[in-house]
Amino acid sequence: MAEKDLKEREIEIEELVIEAQNGQTEAFAKLYDFFVQPVYRYIYFRVNKEDALDLTEGVFLKIWERMKGYKKSPDSAFSAWVFRIAHNMVVDHYRMNKESFPLDESLRDNKRESDPVYVTERKLSRDRLKLAISKLKKKYQQILLLKYVSELQNDEIAKIMNKSEGSLRILKMRALQALKKVLEDMNIHS
Repeated sequence: MAEKDLKEREIEIEELVIEAQNGQTEAFAKLYDFFVQPVYRYIYFRVNKEDALDLTEGVFLKIWERMKGYKKSPDSAFSAWVFRIAHNMVVDHYRMNKESFPLDESLRDNKRESDPVYVTERKLSRDRLKLAISKLKKKYQQILLLKYVSELQNDEIAKIMNKSEGSLRILKMRALQALKKVLEDMNIHS
């Protein structure tokens, strides 16, 4: 996404936030449409599938409940606020359940290709990637999921993680190097 497009999107989101704060449910529905897939993907790689659906729903309930309390600040975008809520929901989930990073054994490919070999290979690749990511430090997991799964821009991720874009780039590089090492240790080579 080009910088101009990103700025236009941020302006549109902030306008929708103001409308939603004034009780316009259609504006909140549009915000939901903007964020539901990236939030779900972010949560999905941290918990099992059933919990991911529930937690995603919980994130949007919290956003709805706290919408009037959201205040725009120069160093924090609405998307950062949304992903902080999502992150906190995942942390709370683990605190309440006291479990380690689970893997969803029933991971399905949403595409309906008729080639079972392709579907099986894709499932195995996804399972291995999920397992590899689970072996990384939490901050490495977070940056990789925000960047490559939720497809957020660096400036958005920097706001979410409360880091400068320069330190974010370094962290992302280290996370990718750590992921490469884990994949090599798992005897998976690109």
